[in-house]
Amino acid sequence: MRGVESFLTVATAILLLAMFAPLMVCIAVLIVIDTRCSPLFGQRRTGQHDQVFTIYKFRTMMELRDNSGCLLPDEQRLTALGRLLRSTSIDELPQLWNVLKGDMSLVGPRPLFPEYLPRYTAFQRRRHEVKPGITGWVQVNGRNSLSWEQKFKLDVWYVDNRTLLLDLRILWLTLLRVWRRGGVSHPGHGSMPEFLGNRQGNRTS
Repeated sequence: MRGVESFLTVATAILLLAMFAPLMVCIAVLIVIDTRCSPLFGQRRTGQHDQVFTIYKFRTMMELRDNSGCLLPDEQRLTALGRLLRSTSIDELPQLWNVLKGDMSLVGPRPLFPEYLPRYTAFQRRRHEVKPGITGWVQVNGRNSLSWEQKFKLDVWYVDNRTLLLDLRILWLTLLRVWRRGGVSHPGHGSMPEFLGNRQGNRTS
């Protein structure tokens, strides 16, 4: 059954890349004009079985720094075009390449930073039992409007209950979420605050 799902995932990713290729080229050009930087950027993220890989996204922020050379907060660097790309989730389209490489799936827990690994509880770490996804159960149930505790509970629920039908449901609900453009940012942040583990109110059982 998993072999069939893997085949369908890769086939769907190829189809989506072919469909969105003209749009992705246009977006890349607009980003270069807007930021004078490469339209794509890569970040190290943690995937299945704690394996670290490079995730690809469209650039949504400027490289603005303060007098000491440190990057300004995300909300100050986020461009108008970047805000639009995030609200529509178009900035995630390059991750279709990650799906073809086998790093990700279309549906699964969103991949987080490797720095978070030592901060997880055993329960939270269970999100890495499956491949990360471009979208997931968290994204259709509140996205970045949720707390870290809520996100981890939803991720683990998905790990324990995932089926092909659930994945199809999540993909459909994702389309509806993208249309409504909800939950893109956590209150007071450009996207989501750093996960601090058991410190500063992020305690999760």
